[in-house]
Amino acid sequence: MDLLTDFKAYLMTEKRASVNTIASYLRDVTQFLDYLDGESRQVLDVNRDAIETYMHRLIDRGKSAATVTRALASLKCLYRWLQQIGQCDHNPTKEVKAEKVERKLPQILSNKEVELLLAQPRCVDPKGYRDHAMLEVLYATGIRVSELISLDIENVNLSGCFIVCTGKGKSRIIPLYQGAVKALSDYIKNVRPGLVAEGETALFVNMNGERMSRQGFWKIIKQYGNKAEIEMEITPHVLRHTFATHLINNGAALKSVQVMLGHSDVSTTHMYLNAENRQIREAYDRAHPKA
Repeated sequence: MDLLTDFKAYLMTEKRASVNTIASYLRDVTQFLDYLDGESRQVLDVNRDAIETYMHRLIDRGKSAATVTRALASLKCLYRWLQQIGQCDHNPTKEVKAEKVERKLPQILSNKEVELLLAQPRCVDPKGYRDHAMLEVLYATGIRVSELISLDIENVNLSGCFIVCTGKGKSRIIPLYQGAVKALSDYIKNVRPGLVAEGETALFVNMNGERMSRQGFWKIIKQYGNKAEIEMEITPHVLRHTFATHLINNGAALKSVQVMLGHSDVSTTHMYLNAENRQIREAYDRAHPKA
């Protein structure tokens, strides 16, 4: 049994984890295996004390609470899988709890900052039209950057004003506002045909006509964030957070936002309510005479 190879296959096929999650879990498990090797122990010869000792070792080495929590999540997943396939009869991580990590409230843009960011690409050449369409779609739908670059031309319905997005093994339909429809229409009808390589199905392509990469889009959005002189660092997830928070602030039902974001658990979507509550608190503190 090749532990890492088989665990990776499990994460891909059964858990349907994202590429980034798989990479993080494998990195955490590899570091744990290296630690066990230094202690002359086997992965199946581990008890709760050994797991807790390893967690404290990470803390002692200056790892953040978030890193320790993620490492524990990786090990919990590993041992659940080992139990599932009959390789071990107990889960040494079951009763282990990491220090509670306070979830950071999402950073969001104001309406003015959104308009400023969306106005940065100049629609005077193919790159400008493409970049404008990508930013509009990201704010219109709140999809993940991995989902954005995975979109194919067939996933867009301009007449119906929606896209079909697939993320984490599930498909969902997300509406588009008219500004995003127009930006997409201009790109698809007038620009993409002159960019795309033969046989390429990707909606958004680079200047070589091939599917846009994750890293490529990160550079693009960072560039426009700097150009707009917005104080916070602009990432694809900032627009995702902004999309969700703006919807909730304007009365959208939490369940609807959950579906559009592709969250499997509504508790994940609740953090946007917390963001709204934070804004209310800040407004209260600024405006109330006795605050």
